[in-house]
Formats: sequence, C-alpha cells, structure tokens
Amino acid sequence: MSIFITGTDTAVGKTRVAALLVRALRANGVDAVGFKPICCGGREDAEALVEASAGAVTLNEVNPVWLRPPVAPYSAAMIEGRMVDVALVRETFARLREKHAAVIVEGCGGWLVPVAKEFSMGDLAAEFALPVLMVAANRLGVINHTLLTMAAIRAHGLKCAGVLLNQVQAPSPDDAAALTNGAVLEELLDVPLFEELAFGADTLPTKLLEAVL
Repeated sequence: MSIFITGTDTAVGKTRVAALLVRALRANGVDAVGFKPICCGGREDAEALVEASAGAVTLNEVNPVWLRPPVAPYSAAMIEGRMVDVALVRETFARLREKHAAVIVEGCGGWLVPVAKEFSMGDLAAEFALPVLMVAANRLGVINHTLLTMAAIRAHGLKCAGVLLNQVQAPSPDDAAALTNGAVLEELLDVPLFEELAFGADTLPTKLLEAVL
C-alpha cells in the first residue's frame, strides 16, 4: 500500500520511518520505493530513501525538487529566486505509481509547511490522495501537535491510517511527558496509535507493518 508520511514537526523521524517501511515492504516481496518530493538543505533524506529502495529508483526520481537553503520550501524558493516546480513533482509521482507497487511518500516538515503562497504540503498530499501515517516525536508538546495535525489532515479530506509515536532521543526516567504521552494519546485518538518506535530501533512495530501490508 502506498502511503504519505507526515510529521507533527520537522526532525521527528519521518525519514527513518519511511526508510524502514520501504525496506520492510521490499523484504516482504513488495516493489516499494521511497519518494521525497521536496528537499530543503541537504539531500540526505532522499539519499536514505534511495538506499532503502535498493537501486530501484534514482536520486532525482526520489527527489525531483531540491532547494539548497535549509528552510521551508516557500522560503527556500524565495531565497533562490524561483518557484517550486510542483508540476515536476506531480509528474514524477505519477510515473512512480505507474511503475511500482507501493510508493512511500515523505513530506517536508509538518502538514501545513508552505510550498507556495497558497499551496501547502497538505495540499500536495491531498492531490496524491493517499492514506496518511503521522509520525509524532515523543516529547513535551506532542499531544497538542498531534491533535492539530490530525484536524488538518481531516480538513484536507484525507484518512489518517494511524499515529506512530517516535522516541527521538534516549529516554529519561524523569521525563514525565514522554512517559505519559502514549497513554493520553491512546485515549484521545480515534485512529490506531501504533506501538512506540524505540530510540535506535531498526524495525517498525508489527501492527504498523500489518496495517500497511
């Protein structure tokens, strides 16, 4: 199953989850590839998806639009004096969908990150019309960020397939938020909250894999 991976913020582990998911699907015989339509700053995220895709796609297929400034796409495009080539993104995505059984799309930043003046990452996701997997960093503030992102996903008319709580740093026994976020979100959400992805783990939760496979 193709899926769009969004995050509650930047640096929440979207690339890690996307790469693990592509690898897991391919290990189960599914012709899955990664797709990072827009990169800002370095291209490491796209390179990780190329590696996970085991040579099935090139770097430019995984990442058709690369903006060098490490800021939001709209800001980066303004700095470079050009517009984000959304048409190229659409064309590349269509080719990947046609050639491969599953395309794992990783968004850039959070759901409402601007791609153009009146066009957000969420608008792009709505065009792709894929189920959405939300990656949420297990830290203070994630409950609010998760609920806001969920509301925005639904406002775009898309289905959230579930939320993956991700440990982005080594856990601390004194971090009350990290210790309780999962239980609170499980009560508040009406979509699956997958088993937390532990810090440094190299496999995804079984229930998430079952949902995608």
